[in-house]
Amino acid sequence: MYERISNTRQDFLHKLSTKLVNENQVVVVENLHVKGMVSASRTLRERNHNMSRSISDAGWGSFTNFLAYKLKRKGGKLVEIDRWFPSSKLCSNCYHQVDEMSLDVREWTCPHCGTHHDRDGNAATNIRAEGIRMLKTDGTAVSASGGEVRPRGGRKSNLRHSPVRLEAPPSGSARVG
Repeated sequence: MYERISNTRQDFLHKLSTKLVNENQVVVVENLHVKGMVSASRTLRERNHNMSRSISDAGWGSFTNFLAYKLKRKGGKLVEIDRWFPSSKLCSNCYHQVDEMSLDVREWTCPHCGTHHDRDGNAATNIRAEGIRMLKTDGTAVSASGGEVRPRGGRKSNLRHSPVRLEAPPSGSARVG
């Protein structure tokens, strides 16, 4: 049963990483200290005894490894944001940083500009912005508007021939051969 659960998790991580790699040229993740999170949650066992198991079961390390090799194989890029970047404590509107915020705070209002934030949504916005900033610093061209990035005509052929023309030539330009 444990092997089946493990295989199901691995299958999910492979499918999700493949989907993200197929839909994106760059993926930005936060470099989480998973071992530290697990040990910290064990010391707080009386508050949430399932947290360390949930963190371990999520397979974040495996997931980022899958993303890294699949993006590299496809010519994409994985950008890792430093674990000390204050993604959830930084206002994505005015960039004011809150000094202290316990993990049980899920929503907060910026004392500087008054913007109300969902902690996770705000962190995602900040991680994306930091990833774009890092790419620009590296000299990588960035177009992160969230629009369509694939050509509308579908995938290009890997074959070494010209595509077959499906429509007749314009009238008056018939070829004589």
